[in-house]
Amino acid sequence: MARVPRQHVEDTRVCDYRTLSVFGEKTVDHDVNIINTAHLSRHVVSLRRNLFSQTPAMRMIQQTLHLQGNADPQISLLLCKQWTLYAVTPLYKFSYGQLKEYSRQLSRFIATESQRRPVEMEYELQFKVTFSSFSALKITEQEPDAVLIQITKRPQVAAKNAEEKVVWMGWFTCTGGNDLFEIVDEEFTFLPLFLVNGAKALTVLVETWLQQTFDCCLSPLHITPISLSWMAAMWTGCPMDNPTVPTELTFSTLGTAYPLDISYSIHPEDAKALWDSIHSTPGEVRQEEVELFMACLYNHFHRHFKIYLSGTILVKVSTSVASAHSVGKIKIFHAQHLISSMAFLTELAVLKM
Repeated sequence: MARVPRQHVEDTRVCDYRTLSVFGEKTVDHDVNIINTAHLSRHVVSLRRNLFSQTPAMRMIQQTLHLQGNADPQISLLLCKQWTLYAVTPLYKFSYGQLKEYSRQLSRFIATESQRRPVEMEYELQFKVTFSSFSALKITEQEPDAVLIQITKRPQVAAKNAEEKVVWMGWFTCTGGNDLFEIVDEEFTFLPLFLVNGAKALTVLVETWLQQTFDCCLSPLHITPISLSWMAAMWTGCPMDNPTVPTELTFSTLGTAYPLDISYSIHPEDAKALWDSIHSTPGEVRQEEVELFMACLYNHFHRHFKIYLSGTILVKVSTSVASAHSVGKIKIFHAQHLISSMAFLTELAVLKM
């Protein structure tokens, strides 16, 4: 454990001490206070502007304070779970009026396949599939409803009143997607983002059935370092009553002989103060604000540890609002920020097509 004494930095207030912990191959920077660092020269940002050339110059942030997880059972199911992201091409001849039939078809498909694969699938268990739709994630009335798929299981030998256990969930959404993509054929339904939580074996079966039934293609949706930077900025700026989780950025030195993970932890109030000193227009986030926010963090880290984070890869972002990993994993903690997060992920799914 190494302590770095307090250093005087013009227009920057820092904590009384800083600690850098090294555990195996992981380095952790604890509770770094960063305030009033927006004075940093903007030429640092312009040097890295080409990294953001494929992203929009500005994104709108949807405010949904009315959305409460404790008031909507379906919304509560989506919170505090780790979801794996997929991009999905339009579904051919999908019908909201056939959800019960889809439930029966997928249940039969899983039952048949599980008997063929007794090692992978616990065939002594009975699986039940339920399709349902909900409109809480829609930004406009023209968007299609989200579709939730739940798979429950109950042992064949069990008490009569034994409760079924949810073992797999997946859901399609098109939050904000109508502004990004236009469907010209009415036989297709556009639900470009698919999120999955559950066993890989069941995911493979569901994916196979979906592709066969709706002539669609599902592909893993990874999150680039650029998109993670946007998430860090947008989530840091989200209003929170009592933020307790630090903003944590994880960087990796992939491709080196001795890979190293660097965890950069900032107190949530300090991260919010930095963002507020940069951000200008409520309800929208601009590209140059994201660039400057990240540049401030990079320069602050280098000032104290002499490490250039620009030479590493941002692989994970964790805040009080949500956490996301570059491999395509996300966990959202608060219902009021669910729609804005889904709109951003929907955009990434559309751009992948």
